[in-house]
Amino acid sequence: MFSHIMVGADDVQKSKVFYDAVLGALGYDAGIMDDKGRCFYMTDTGMFAITNPLNGKPASDGNGNTIGFAVKSPEDADAWHAAGVANGGTACEDAPGVRELGVGKLYLAYLLDPAGNKICALHKMG
Repeated sequence: MFSHIMVGADDVQKSKVFYDAVLGALGYDAGIMDDKGRCFYMTDTGMFAITNPLNGKPASDGNGNTIGFAVKSPEDADAWHAAGVANGGTACEDAPGVRELGVGKLYLAYLLDPAGNKICALHKMG
């Protein structure tokens, strides 16, 4: 359904350090910088990117927005969360753990990236 997700950041390099760590904890390669100062993480199924806002205004988080990354296990979610906190992220929401929702049991871990964007690691429990 999605081809890519792009988030804004005033300091793309600081955000790259953070995303290299959290996505690296999931087995993805470090982001690639382009000649316009944007950072891209490419996969076979899509792309995640970081950019300075093109309109020249400061980056801002989307209040109510969350970007979710699929993980294979609760342990992967915990490693993702720890890597984020150790690299400039901030824990938010409840601590990582199982939540019973109308769609079943999910293991969730939430972070704010250095620019304030809310991201989540999600594992669907069996």
